[in-house]
Amino acid sequence: MLNIFEVNETNKMIEQELLDVRTITLGISLLDCCDSDLERLNQKIYEKITATAKNLVSVGKEIERDFGIPIVNKRISVTPIGLVGASACKKTEDFVTIAKTLDRAAKEVGVNFIGGYSALVSKGMTMAEQNLIRSIPEALASTERVCSSVNVGSTKTGIDMDAVALMGQIVKETAIATEKQDSLGCAKLVVFCNAPDDNPFMAGAFHGVTEADAIINVGVSGPGVVKKAIEAARGENFEILCETIKKTAFKITRVGQLVAQEASKRLGIPFGIIDLSLAPTPAVGDSVAEILEEIGLERVGAPGTTAALAMLNDQVKKGGVMASSYVGGLSGAFIPVSEDQGMIDAVSAGALTIEKLEAMTCVCSVGLDMIAVPGDTSPATISGIIADEAAIGMVNQKTTAVRIIPVIGKTVGDTVEFGGLLGYAPVMPVNPYSCEAFVTRGGRIPAPIHSFKN
Repeated sequence: MLNIFEVNETNKMIEQELLDVRTITLGISLLDCCDSDLERLNQKIYEKITATAKNLVSVGKEIERDFGIPIVNKRISVTPIGLVGASACKKTEDFVTIAKTLDRAAKEVGVNFIGGYSALVSKGMTMAEQNLIRSIPEALASTERVCSSVNVGSTKTGIDMDAVALMGQIVKETAIATEKQDSLGCAKLVVFCNAPDDNPFMAGAFHGVTEADAIINVGVSGPGVVKKAIEAARGENFEILCETIKKTAFKITRVGQLVAQEASKRLGIPFGIIDLSLAPTPAVGDSVAEILEEIGLERVGAPGTTAALAMLNDQVKKGGVMASSYVGGLSGAFIPVSEDQGMIDAVSAGALTIEKLEAMTCVCSVGLDMIAVPGDTSPATISGIIADEAAIGMVNQKTTAVRIIPVIGKTVGDTVEFGGLLGYAPVMPVNPYSCEAFVTRGGRIPAPIHSFKN
């Protein structure tokens, strides 16, 4: 049971250490909206979202007021549109109308993002899913709040290299379509391997087909709290350090549990999961990189970085699962570049490269995240980066993802400003050698031998 002592204990973390509930995400199934008539489909989608989510933002504000816990974002995730639109959408332009409907519904209910303009193609693509994927550049360029994701692989099915090759082109086309906003569309597009059905964080949130008609998922973040806690363990051995991180993660997760229970009760919608992810922001003191440096690294990227991140991620999860019976989503540590001031500083100092970030993704929550690269980076190179991350996820039975931004007109040494939680980023160099012959072979990389568990 949660009690007032636990609530009071969080006051210091909220006021002094930047603890917040990063998002309440309402997942909504659109399967009952499916229709062969495109106009009727769009109408059903709009009505389902606006009716189900009409009180989401107001309830979030009430909980903030009543408990004094900042809730930064209120968001919606929906059933992957590649499935919902399959019957009605015969061409890419048809899918774009759904993106605009999602955007209109998101604005109506007041959420900042809506996720689920997505396709799950880890083993192959239907014609509808191909059309949705090809529509992504126009969809993201013509909307403000829509986020898109594509799952191209899994441990059970392998990696769909046709989808990987296509996504390299789509990321580049999205960058070009949003060139006037410094290719901002790519910040709302993520490519997954082993995508979870219940992730509340954007840009990768969608409402999986295994989920109920509507569900409340809460994402909690607290890198500033963790950093403050381990400062008190400076110089102590790893046993004490790990215990400190676990206890802190437990307290952070309890805050999320409280918010999730209240949101579920007030909205009359079942509680799904708590996602305990150390998701940084550009604010000073709210950085995963600074946690790793407090553990003992001169700069993130130094030898030992991957080991330190592995330890941090594991202790966060151990603390979280003791605090809630339903920890899910991505839960762990995010390592986005543009959203973490410590990561930005490490890149600027030459301590952190894309190759080191790739190594770090073997042990973190997600993958290569919010990385700006030169605008002339080829689609094949982008596909190769996606394939590398998908392989890490497939073999290690974990979620990995790529959110990479080829900023049109920018090159190494430039910086790009995205604003808000998206922050800013130095443009990072990529390996200049081509992988086009590899990427364009076509077909599917088979699942690893340890995938056979039946």
